[in-house]
Amino acid sequence: MEKRWDFKAIPEEELIDSLSEEINVSKPMATILCQRGISTFEQAKAFFRPQLSDLHDPWLMKDMDIAIDRINKAIENEEKILIYGDYDVDGTTSVALVFGYLNKFYQKLDFYVPDRYKEGYGISQRGVDYAHQEGASLIIALDCGIKALDKVEYAKKFGIDFIICDHHNPGENLPKAVAVLDPKRKDCPYPFKELSGCGIGYKLLQALAQTRNLPQEDLLEMLDLPAISSACDIVPLNGENRILVKYGLELLNEEPRTGLKALIVTTAREGTIDVNSMVFGLGPRINAAGRIAHANQAVKLLLSEDEEEAQDIAKQVNNNNTLRKTFDESITGEALALIEEHVAPDATSSVLYKSDWHKGIVGIVASRCIEKYYRPTIILTESNGKATGSARSVDGFDLYEAISECSEFLEQYGGHKHAAGMTLQIENIKGFAEKFEEVVSSRITPEQLVPKINIDLQIDLDQINYNFYKVMRQMAPFGPANMHPVFVSEVVCSEGHWKLLKEKHLKLSVRQEGTDRYFNAIGFSMEEFYDQIEPEVPFLICYNIEENIFRGEKSLQLHLKDLKFPNHQA
Repeated sequence: MEKRWDFKAIPEEELIDSLSEEINVSKPMATILCQRGISTFEQAKAFFRPQLSDLHDPWLMKDMDIAIDRINKAIENEEKILIYGDYDVDGTTSVALVFGYLNKFYQKLDFYVPDRYKEGYGISQRGVDYAHQEGASLIIALDCGIKALDKVEYAKKFGIDFIICDHHNPGENLPKAVAVLDPKRKDCPYPFKELSGCGIGYKLLQALAQTRNLPQEDLLEMLDLPAISSACDIVPLNGENRILVKYGLELLNEEPRTGLKALIVTTAREGTIDVNSMVFGLGPRINAAGRIAHANQAVKLLLSEDEEEAQDIAKQVNNNNTLRKTFDESITGEALALIEEHVAPDATSSVLYKSDWHKGIVGIVASRCIEKYYRPTIILTESNGKATGSARSVDGFDLYEAISECSEFLEQYGGHKHAAGMTLQIENIKGFAEKFEEVVSSRITPEQLVPKINIDLQIDLDQINYNFYKVMRQMAPFGPANMHPVFVSEVVCSEGHWKLLKEKHLKLSVRQEGTDRYFNAIGFSMEEFYDQIEPEVPFLICYNIEENIFRGEKSLQLHLKDLKFPNHQA
């Protein structure tokens, strides 16, 4: 698929020169920092050396005082508290965080994660009934609940109060809970709006620790959970999220909790755990518990302090992930075939339904379809007599807003700009699909239908060295809002031989015209370029810089993202 290269604007030269001199980095590195809003020594210090003391005061969050008063009252009166969370990585890490922390000093606790298949997303009536049966009078809902107006009212019949900790967009009305913690509330003055659900749970515990004079060390020992949730829920890795992820990664690498240590072993990844390791190694396995079986499995793993038990659960979770991959492959094949057969080539969206698709995989399949047909995609399947599914967007298009425009066809929906979930009557699928296409086609731009690569800078290959790489590495953790820098180099040639690994990964050695220095380069799933390369014929490369370790030898390697040949324009 042809990709659009989008070069970031180059800041003023005076700004670049000043920062380069002030913090002693190369001009290309100073340029990248200035592009990210870092142009002074103080800003650079805060960026390269983030401190836990830089986290915002939790009391700035609307309703925090009310939430903490209600929790303290429950503890003093020995009420039973139910910790309720969603079944994905963010939800299960949130439950493990809040339950695990409270359980250190208060035992009248239970946790509940809804069954993806029997209950669906968010607060369920079954969950409220469970709280009532077990004698709970307070539910702390994490990573869900912002739209659960009816379930909060239902709980009041049993004298059950709700504290909602959510990070999704609120509807027009908020649930009438005791407290609603969500920085995306219009009336919430909290300065950072992009915390994960687990991140909001962490702010709740910060405030609770202050009122009960609890040691901060206990909270620091739990930073691994908001780190995993922030990385895997694809929230922006700037501001508070960057701090939580940085210190959570240190904990994961130095002293991982028993359950995560067992899970890390199943990923068979060597070396330091980073954001990629969490997103592609730990996250899918934690998610697989709720996709294939029940997410309680993931919470138990995260809370386990027994090595043997943790190893057993980690193996089960890993087996579920292997099964998930099998479903993923087969359903994606069917979905792509449906697009080819039934979706118009000039359509701006894809809405697909098949009754026997696995409900736990549909979000992944939507993302896979976008890799081939780059347009907003919704994958639906049958569950409890209704159509339910997941939606994924393309860069820059507000999916949630578009789905909201089709709400007359939906019974339930929720999410954000990039991803959403929904439930509707099966007979409404056709009407919904037509309306969704109408809305998308009227709002999406032609540019948004072409995959885009954001490029930081054009550089010459001879500007790349270990000093450059070491400074760049300190910009981590990388993720949305602080992506791994992407470079372009022009007039690049292959030395004369290149090959495909496993018939799909492009491996070659490149140099720039007029130089003798070669760099090894690899492009995963870039087999389409194999036949386009000719010896000593120049082309352009787009890439990240990474370190490769082979048989103990370290070298810098180019991780290719795209190639363009002389007949194309960058």
